[in-house]
Amino acid sequence: MASDERVTLLAVYEALPEEQFQSLKFLLEGQIPAGFLLPASRPELCRILLQRFPGNSLLVTAGILRRLGRLDLIQRFQLPLEEQIPEETPMEANGDIPKVGGDPTSGHGPGGIPASRRLTQKDLMQVAQKLGKEWQEVGILHLGLERSRLEQIQEENPGNPVLWNFEMLREWWQRERHQATASQLRSCLEHARLDPGVLDFLQRLQGD
Repeated sequence: MASDERVTLLAVYEALPEEQFQSLKFLLEGQIPAGFLLPASRPELCRILLQRFPGNSLLVTAGILRRLGRLDLIQRFQLPLEEQIPEETPMEANGDIPKVGGDPTSGHGPGGIPASRRLTQKDLMQVAQKLGKEWQEVGILHLGLERSRLEQIQEENPGNPVLWNFEMLREWWQRERHQATASQLRSCLEHARLDPGVLDFLQRLQGD
């Protein structure tokens, strides 16, 4: 049974495009430490879920796929689905995770203003990948975060600078709530010492 579960689980993950596979890992953070999730390949994530949720890994995966809008995979692989799926963050409940295609304005009418859209975890990760070594300077001077919290993030995720950046940005995101938009983050980072590509990316999010 466990072997069949692993085969199905791997087939589901192999069917996901890379960006949705990464989003799936973000959504699992409430149940599995991020330090294990971020570097995990598809086979490694299968192993982690089988260890953490013996007999229920397909149910957990189905709940995440529903949040990603991949009901087609749930049906194709006949995955179990219950009404009570563990909540990770308010972001998923608000529908901010991109659906198939990753259109940043999905869920908004044709007259919607992209700049008013709250940033998603995918957006935050893309910014995190572009931030440089001065992440603590950015966090303290430009995002208004405490140095002690930044040091705690570093201790919790040893040797993973991208994850430090991501967790720092998520701290800001949680504090700003509905004001955590691309335009707001761009305004905060406008005078920071960082790669100009960060501001360009946030500008594109505003103008898409």
